Amino acid sequence: MAKQAIELKYAVRFRVVLKYFGQLCIVLAALTLVPLVMSVIFGDLTISLRYGIVVGMLAVFGASLARLRTPVRMQANEGMVLVALMYLLTSLVMSYPMMGSGLGFLDALFEVISGITTTGLTTTETLVGASSTFLFGRAWMQWYGGLGILVFSLAFFFIQPGLFAKSLAVTETEPDNLIGGIRAHTRRVLTVYSILTTLGIIGSLLLGMKLFDAVLYTFTAVSTAGFSPYDSSLAMLDWPAQVWITLLCLAGAVPLMLFYRLLTKNKRIAVDFLQLKAIVIASLIVSIAVGALMRLSGGMAWPQVFHHAPLLAISAQTNTGFSSMSVAQLDAGSKLVLIFSMIVGGGTGSTAGGFKLLRLLIVASVLRLILLRTCLPQHAVIEPRLAGRRLLDREIHATLVIIMAFFAVVVLSWLPFVAMGYSPLDSLFEVVSATATTGLSVGLTSPALPAVLKSILCIDMLMGRLEIIAWLVMLYPGTWFGKRMEVT
Repeated sequence: MAKQAIELKYAVRFRVVLKYFGQLCIVLAALTLVPLVMSVIFGDLTISLRYGIVVGMLAVFGASLARLRTPVRMQANEGMVLVALMYLLTSLVMSYPMMGSGLGFLDALFEVISGITTTGLTTTETLVGASSTFLFGRAWMQWYGGLGILVFSLAFFFIQPGLFAKSLAVTETEPDNLIGGIRAHTRRVLTVYSILTTLGIIGSLLLGMKLFDAVLYTFTAVSTAGFSPYDSSLAMLDWPAQVWITLLCLAGAVPLMLFYRLLTKNKRIAVDFLQLKAIVIASLIVSIAVGALMRLSGGMAWPQVFHHAPLLAISAQTNTGFSSMSVAQLDAGSKLVLIFSMIVGGGTGSTAGGFKLLRLLIVASVLRLILLRTCLPQHAVIEPRLAGRRLLDREIHATLVIIMAFFAVVVLSWLPFVAMGYSPLDSLFEVVSATATTGLSVGLTSPALPAVLKSILCIDMLMGRLEIIAWLVMLYPGTWFGKRMEVT
């Protein structure tokens, strides 16, 4: 079987990757026009020039590659390579405008990666005095990073849906929609995302927020990203605004198609609704656990406990990264609870990170089945099910592989921090926050963090955003070397 698989495998076709890479560059150029226009409005003409150079280079480069001949079909490895390459390109080219705000290359690269992966960690020492162009630019990256450039490409006809069906699996589009109705599905997701964003801005304005703050907080809330225009994150807002932004985070962390299916009474709503319930229950459990530890171990007053515990719990579970207090002040037990909450994350088909609650539910379902079989006769036939749907073997295998990969990345990234003398618990918290694309920080991520550790966190954010598999495909020699399918 292994020999047959080797004989059937195909390396990526460079013309295929280059053609669609070019088309995605055009989309990235179009998305970059927004911060370009805003920089002109804010009067930061030096940064406007930098954005203009990026837009021009992407447009010319993309147009030249997009003319290559279209293949009949795209291989799964080609799609994953394409996604990974776009994240790398975006990280590099968008660092150039960020450097115009006074950041060095590594710190600008860190800021961009944190933005496009919807993480929210920052090495910027303070946001006091930061330009509006800088604040808007990184919030905008988080907003379009929440869905990914691929979604915009599919929604606006830049990519042929049939060709991109398999590769889109890396962005969590539903298997049922991978063939045929993928463009309609993508447009619905983008529509829901846009409506949530609009409602978020309107609601924030009604609660008394300034327009600029309302836009930035909403951009980073619905994308479960967490960049704030202020050093103190949510602490700058009064409690009604904090609650509103937190609710937006919850909305972004559930499957976006849930909102559409609620209106259309779609029959496939069961799994999405299960994830909604799971996120609410998980947030409640984490809130109670963190609140109890705040009171018992930290000696925090009850009014503060009731205020901070739910906000931190929802921020961790949705992988948003907003905070209403300094996470560094938390006791060890609270940090451990938040670590587990962050690495599990939100729902599939959402903007949240982590290995996803649905996968935890799949593992729980399989474990329940194993225990149940010990009580049944040997000839009994029973299948693993979730929300009334039979779980396929490949879904179970993929779930276990991704969870194992997440923990492997966390452990390998954690060891260098400990080796360099940082607190084991705080190091674990920071690494999990980066890998789960959360953004909560105990203070290790700072301008003073050694370059090698900043680089590790950058890798963690990129790994976590694409759930690791796409990067393993990039590193696999068989992806690049071997026989190739003919382009027709």
